[in-house]
Amino acid sequence: METPLLAFNDKGIYCAAADVYLDPWKPVDKAIISHGHADHSRYGHKKYITHHSNVPIISHRLGEINVTGKKWNESFTINGVNFSLHPAGHIIGSSQIRVEYKGEVWVFTGDYKTEDDGVAVPYEPVKCHTFITECTFGLPAFKWTPQKQVFAEINNWWAQNQSDGRTSVLFGYSLGKAQRLLKHLDPSIGKIYTHGAIENMTEVLRSQMDFHETTRVTRETTKEELKGNIVLAPGSAHGSTWIRKMVPYVTASASGWMTFRGARRRRAIDKGFVLSDHCDWQGLLSSIKETGCEKVICTHGYTDIFSKYLREQGYDARTEETQYESETGQLESDKEKDSE
Repeated sequence: METPLLAFNDKGIYCAAADVYLDPWKPVDKAIISHGHADHSRYGHKKYITHHSNVPIISHRLGEINVTGKKWNESFTINGVNFSLHPAGHIIGSSQIRVEYKGEVWVFTGDYKTEDDGVAVPYEPVKCHTFITECTFGLPAFKWTPQKQVFAEINNWWAQNQSDGRTSVLFGYSLGKAQRLLKHLDPSIGKIYTHGAIENMTEVLRSQMDFHETTRVTRETTKEELKGNIVLAPGSAHGSTWIRKMVPYVTASASGWMTFRGARRRRAIDKGFVLSDHCDWQGLLSSIKETGCEKVICTHGYTDIFSKYLREQGYDARTEETQYESETGQLESDKEKDSE
C-alpha cells in the first residue's frame, strides 16, 4: 500500500517524503504553520515556516523561535517535495499549504473563509487532487449574512447603548476577530477601548494595517470614561473582576455560534452577532468544488455529517481526528488573559 503524501499521526499532519509537519500539535523538528491561532501554532518546534505576515504574530505569542517567512505563491522545496502558501482569508497571515510531489497535489486549508473581510488577504482557491478542509460550521443551518449588514447592526447597537447611557462590551477572539471588529467599527459614535490582550495583539498588527485609534483599559480607567463608549474584549474577560468597572454595561459576542440562540444564553450574553472567520455551509461546498479535487479529508467541526454529505455528492470523503479547536474553542480558551 502506497504511503499517502500527507498522513495524520499522534503529532500532526505529516509529510514523510519531506519529513515535515503541517500545524503539528506536538513538538517536531520542522513545522509549516498555516496561521497564528494557538491551536495551529504551538510552542516547542525546532523550526517554523510560515507566511511572512504571520511571523510577527507567532513570534509575539511564542517568544524567541527559529522562524522563516515565505511570500504568497512562493515555491520552496524540502527533500524534493514542493510547498507553497496561498491566502486562506481566515485572519491576517493565514495560509493554505499546497504540497506537490511526483505530480500529486494536496492542499491543507488550516482555517479559512471565503468572504473578503477587508483585513485578511482574501481566500484563493487552489487546484488539487486531495483537499484537507476544516468544517467548523459544516451544517446547512450556518449561512452568513454579508458582513456589511452585520457591522451596521453592531454600530447601531453601540449607538443605542450610548443613548441609554451604557457601555458596550463586545467579545471576540484577541487575534483575528478583534481586529476585524476594530476595522469596521464607526469611531464617530464614540471612543474604542480595548482589553490588554487585544491591545497587545493589535499593536503587533498595526505595522501591517491601519486600524482605528484605541485606548487600553487600565486600572486607572474609570466608569465615567467608559460610559457610552465600546470595549473590545476576549471571551475570557466575561464574568471576571476586570469587567466590573464597565457597569452599567451591555454585552455582545461576535461569533458564528450566535446563529443558535442557545449559545448566547449559555454564555449569558445580552446580544449575539453572527460573524465568523470560518466558512459557512455554502462557502465550504463552493471551495471544495473550485479545487477540482476528488478526495476530501474533513478535520475539525461537523466532520461526520459533512463528509457523509460529500460522499452523497460523489466525493471520496473521510474524516480525520486532529487537536484543532472550533471557533468556540478559540473564544473560550484564550491564552492571552490580561488583568488590564
